[in-house]
Amino acid sequence: MRQTIGLFLLGGHDLEMLTIRGILDIHGYVYADHHLQWNNARLSSYWEEIKRFESEAEPGCIYGIELENDLPRVPEFYRSIDHHNNQSSSPSALEQVLSLLGIPTNREYRLIAANDKAYIPGMQALGATEEEVRRIRFADRCAQGITEKDEILAEKSIAENLKRVGDLVVVKALVSRFSPICDRLYPYRSLLVYTATEWTFYGERVRQILNLFIDEYCKGKIFYGGGPEGYVGSKESIYTEQEICEMIKKIEYEFV
Repeated sequence: MRQTIGLFLLGGHDLEMLTIRGILDIHGYVYADHHLQWNNARLSSYWEEIKRFESEAEPGCIYGIELENDLPRVPEFYRSIDHHNNQSSSPSALEQVLSLLGIPTNREYRLIAANDKAYIPGMQALGATEEEVRRIRFADRCAQGITEKDEILAEKSIAENLKRVGDLVVVKALVSRFSPICDRLYPYRSLLVYTATEWTFYGERVRQILNLFIDEYCKGKIFYGGGPEGYVGSKESIYTEQEICEMIKKIEYEFV
């Protein structure tokens, strides 16, 4: 039996998002899922669903989960569920959904939330075993759509394109998905992974790196999350290859 609470709109797929979808399925809540990725998780993707919800005067609210609001107006009764950028101090999206629906958490949910909020250190803080960490990280990569080819290219990137600048590990990626590179190199103090179209910095000094590009962040070109040792990066295809190179040099200079 479906519950009256409104409509959920799902963002980019990862383990947390698929877990939320499973919870909504099990408990009979209404949602829409366009199978988005992180680079196209925008509210405008669901404009037709939003118009239908408003025109039919459906009860409840519209809940956008980890969706960038790129609409010219905020839909009436819209609520954002997120823990990135200016909402980075909020609980994970999974924890927010569980709280909203009054569903008790469990160890699996706590591990998934910790992974999404604070990566491997977050799980370790909960006392996760090595096997639990490997299992959650593998499931997360699968949920993101990481393929066996991506895994192979990640290994090749590390073998051929890794350098160190002080405490900073820098990898020019041969794959557009960075998580298989990060997982293979953990633990690290600071890690910078980039391609010709984007970059992401992880680990210590993340706030320092964010401050280097604070004007770009305010323009919505840079994203940030994961707390004081989380991540900061450029949105995909926002900058030219030359601009990416200049930003990489600027970050590396902080570690010289």
